[in-house]
Amino acid sequence: MATSEDIIDGLATPTNNHHEQAPRTNMKRKLSEDTSNEDEDRIKRTSPLHNGLTSEHPHPREAVHDRIAILDAGTQYGKVIDRRVRELFIDAVFLRLDTPAARIKEESIRGIIISGSPGSVNDPDVLGYDSAIFELGVPVLGICYGVQLINKHYGGTVTKFETREDGQFTVTVDTACDLFAGMETEQKVLLTHGDNVDKVADALKVVARSGDFVTALAHKELPIYGVQFHPEVDLTVNGTAVLKNFLYKACGCKGTFTLQGREEGCREQIAKVVQSGRVLSLVSGGVDSAVCTVLLKAALGRDRVIAIHVDTGLMRKNESRSVEASLKTLGVELHVVSAALRFYTAQTIITVTTPDGQTQQKMTLPLHSVTNPEEKRKIIGDTFMKVVDEFMVDLQLDPESVFLAQGTLRPDLIESASLLVSSAANVIKTHHNDTQLVRELRHKGRIVEPLCDFHKDEVRLLGKSLGLPDSMVHRHPFPGPGLAIRILCSREPYICEDFSVTNRFLANIVGYKEVSLHQQSSLFQTIQRTTTKSEQELLNRVSDVVCATLLPICSVGVQGDSRSYKYVVALSSDNPHVNWQDALLLARLIPKLCHNVNRVAWVFGNAVRGPIEETTPTFLTPNVLATLREVDDIAHRSLIKYNAVQSISQMPIVLIPIHFDRELFHPIIPSCQRSVVIRTFLTSDFMTGVPAVPGKDLPLHVLHDMVKNIQEVYGVSRVLYDLTSKPPGTTEWE
Repeated sequence: MATSEDIIDGLATPTNNHHEQAPRTNMKRKLSEDTSNEDEDRIKRTSPLHNGLTSEHPHPREAVHDRIAILDAGTQYGKVIDRRVRELFIDAVFLRLDTPAARIKEESIRGIIISGSPGSVNDPDVLGYDSAIFELGVPVLGICYGVQLINKHYGGTVTKFETREDGQFTVTVDTACDLFAGMETEQKVLLTHGDNVDKVADALKVVARSGDFVTALAHKELPIYGVQFHPEVDLTVNGTAVLKNFLYKACGCKGTFTLQGREEGCREQIAKVVQSGRVLSLVSGGVDSAVCTVLLKAALGRDRVIAIHVDTGLMRKNESRSVEASLKTLGVELHVVSAALRFYTAQTIITVTTPDGQTQQKMTLPLHSVTNPEEKRKIIGDTFMKVVDEFMVDLQLDPESVFLAQGTLRPDLIESASLLVSSAANVIKTHHNDTQLVRELRHKGRIVEPLCDFHKDEVRLLGKSLGLPDSMVHRHPFPGPGLAIRILCSREPYICEDFSVTNRFLANIVGYKEVSLHQQSSLFQTIQRTTTKSEQELLNRVSDVVCATLLPICSVGVQGDSRSYKYVVALSSDNPHVNWQDALLLARLIPKLCHNVNRVAWVFGNAVRGPIEETTPTFLTPNVLATLREVDDIAHRSLIKYNAVQSISQMPIVLIPIHFDRELFHPIIPSCQRSVVIRTFLTSDFMTGVPAVPGKDLPLHVLHDMVKNIQEVYGVSRVLYDLTSKPPGTTEWE
């Protein structure tokens, strides 16, 4: 049988397969032999899970393991760091950045990891930290915000530069540094930041760069390191190896904390929490809620689990029938509640901030008239829970003895900035299973979420062990709010003061050859100053071939650990043969140069010329939903027909209120059509990811089949292909 050491080597071997150096043994700390009762109580109090459903400590510990403290500064990737540490068989405790050093010392840790943050180390109200953490005698690794904090702590400076980096970039590393031992000098990493290390502190040295940017620092004498990139996510190719080097070489960890038995631990804790009560399991149709329901059934027995599926009228084509049939094969009887009209007219109360900074309560418009994506999510989430409550009344279930269960995952809580995960995280989007109403129910102890410390790939593995068929386990995720967040609703175009200026700047980016003829111009100097040589070569290749048009709509993104709501850029060309590699590179470059853009898409068909300054009025009406339902079905049938479902992780189909080619009519017709976006996504952690590359990850004939058939649907203007990674764009557009 493979040992944990064997598995660790398999998890974290750099792609170049260089031999590992012998682990360093200095600065190790002796751990106590037993965990005290006070420690056990503190673990329960500070656990990020509720009702005792913690997968981090499913059983009382039989031995003390190596432990790392993760100091949370508000990162969206906090629990991904925690997960990567656990995958390397090392225990972790998750604490706030401002936790006193004395409190951290109580945890008998071997090292500290400081997370990223949506804030800046230069903000006047920045979250504080105890400087004594650098005097605890243990190694420290700062990630993103963490490296900037370390540099500033030792006397360096951090500045906001003219460009920002959001996406996968190649950095050059110093392999003599323990952090990068056994690696090639060039590494692909995820960078997402606006601030940069400017003056490096005297006590530190640069050990990695991205062009002129500092991307990693190391203390000249102590095992203290900082990386501007995120080693915890998939887009950093050898990120696990970086973490392994820190944990094993710098911290001297042994890797004795195995995670076997999580399923058994979940079952035991479910039985312990629910005791003799019953559970109402909320089934949306995705793999998460299905696994949750089957896990509950395994823990409690069929008679004590009531599965309910609410048909909100926002489901995909034949979704509710498919869910019911799938669960029936697993011995789960599903109660389907039809509530389409209820959701169509639903409203809820939200908290808004007035111009003078005060907060007040406000009733939203009905869902069918709302355009704000966050309001849509909150209306749907609150209405969903109210419908469930009414269902319980109809079945005469006692609310005091019945728990509600849902398939909430860790990324859901992170993106909603739930206090269960992070006290300082920035809200990216509200998930239907983590609204304020849901949090109130949690506080009352009425919600059970056995998967809330799992990530998507872990849930799929758990689903397989529970006997779910592959067709369900590998089903593409579908958001709880359904098609509502895949329709960009619009009452009027989104055009701010910077719209025209940005459009002109985009025209000059893709017209780089002509701009370069005027080398003294400020525009040319700006582009030269903010791009690398390879990026300038890219601009030369696409000049006079590609058009770039700013669309008067916004999408939700995540940049620098913060939520962004910014413009979308449409690329197009008269050349029918798309150079997808160049298109993807350009899509990565544009948000770097245009900070008011977080998403770039390719428009199929002829080049789009001239500005687009109008949108088609779009709301969650039956005909609009029917259009998206039809094109979504067409796209996914193409995947099934060509056996390409498992080639990509997820494929949201999005309806946007853009009517192209209106200028071809005389007189110009009003904006009355809408366009469709194919948003493919490749990921394993569902926190970061990249679009599928046509011709590589997604066969061209499959894509062309989708585009051709979608284009034939009545009311569809054009079809687009999303070229954006996460970050800067989120998986969903809203």
